[in-house]
Amino acid sequence: MSENKSVNETVVSERAQHFLKALIERYIKEGQPVGSRTLAKDTGLDLSPATVRNVLADLEDLGLVSSPHTSAGRVPTITGYRMFIDSLLTVQDLKKAEVEKIRSELIMGGEESKALLASASRLLSGVTHMAGVVTLPRREKTTFRQIEFLPLSEHRVLGILVTDAGEVHNRILHTHRDFERIELEQAANFLTNSFAGRDMDLVRQRLLQELNDARDHFDQMMTQALSMAGEVVNASESEEDCMIAGQTNLMEFAELSGLDQLRKLFDAFTEKREILHLLDQFQNADGVQIFIGEESGYQLLNGCSIVTAPYQVNEEMVGMLGVIGPTRMNYERVIPVVDITAKILSAALKKN
Repeated sequence: MSENKSVNETVVSERAQHFLKALIERYIKEGQPVGSRTLAKDTGLDLSPATVRNVLADLEDLGLVSSPHTSAGRVPTITGYRMFIDSLLTVQDLKKAEVEKIRSELIMGGEESKALLASASRLLSGVTHMAGVVTLPRREKTTFRQIEFLPLSEHRVLGILVTDAGEVHNRILHTHRDFERIELEQAANFLTNSFAGRDMDLVRQRLLQELNDARDHFDQMMTQALSMAGEVVNASESEEDCMIAGQTNLMEFAELSGLDQLRKLFDAFTEKREILHLLDQFQNADGVQIFIGEESGYQLLNGCSIVTAPYQVNEEMVGMLGVIGPTRMNYERVIPVVDITAKILSAALKKN
C-alpha cells in the first residue's frame, strides 16, 4: 500500500513540504478534509488554485495525502504524518508554569510508587484529553504453582491461578458449554502437574504452543482447558502490569466514535496484553517514540497513534508511559507533555 512506503524527503520539494505541513496542521485542528482554497489561505502563498491543486496531486502521488471519496479535500496518510513528525514538526518546550503544574498534579495522588504511576496515567489523560497509559516496573520472576477451575452458571467458569509468591489471580471465563466439576478438576490437575514450578513467562509460551498442537492431537476438553488456562495466565500478566486512564475520551473524536471502532478499541484496552507488549519493546529506547496507525503492528490500534517515553528508577529504564489517541492528535502538544511527565515521574520515583 502506498501509505506504508518510505518517501525520501529530497524528492518532496520545499514548497510541497510547506503545503503538507499546513494541510496536516489544519486537519489536526478540524478533522475535516482540507481543500485547495483553505490550503492556499493557510500557507499565505500567492498561488493560483490550479497550482495548489497540482501540488496536492503531487503529494497524493507520493502517498503523503489521500482523497476521501466523499470530499474534494485531502487528508494525511500514515506516511504523510511520519514525514510531518520526522521533518516538519517543531516541538516547543513546555512553559515553566506548565511543568510545575504537571509536577504538583503527579504527586497529588500520593508519593507511594504505585500511586505515582496511577497518577501519571490520569494526568496524561487529563492534560491531553486522550487515553493515558503507564506500564508498571517489571516484577521479580514468578513461577506457576497451581490452577483451579470452578463451574459457574450460563457457560461460565471461574479460573484461579496461584503463583509461588502467593499471588492469586481470578478470571471469569466464557465457555462453549457447561462443564461438570469433575471435568474441571481433572483439567486443572493435569495443568498443575504439567506447569508447577515453571517460570510464568515460559508457561505463557508453552500454553500458546500446546494450544496450537492440541487442536490436532487432544480431545475437545483438553483444548478447552488449555485455552482457559491461557486466558487466566495472560490476564495475570496484564491486570497488574499496565494502567490505562481516560479511554472514554476517545469517544469525542469522530473518526474513533463508530460503534465497531469503539468496540475494537475497548477490547484492546480491556485486554491490555498487546499494548503492554508493544510498549515493552521500546523500554530501552532513548526518549520519545511515536507509532502512527499500523506502525504499531497491532491491528486494533490502526486508527490511533501512540506517543511513548521510558521512565527510570535510579537511572535504570523500568517502564513506559504514553498517550493513545487518534492519528490526528496534536503532536506538538502531546510530545513534550509525554517527555516531561516521564522525567518528572522518574525524579519522583527516585526519591522513593
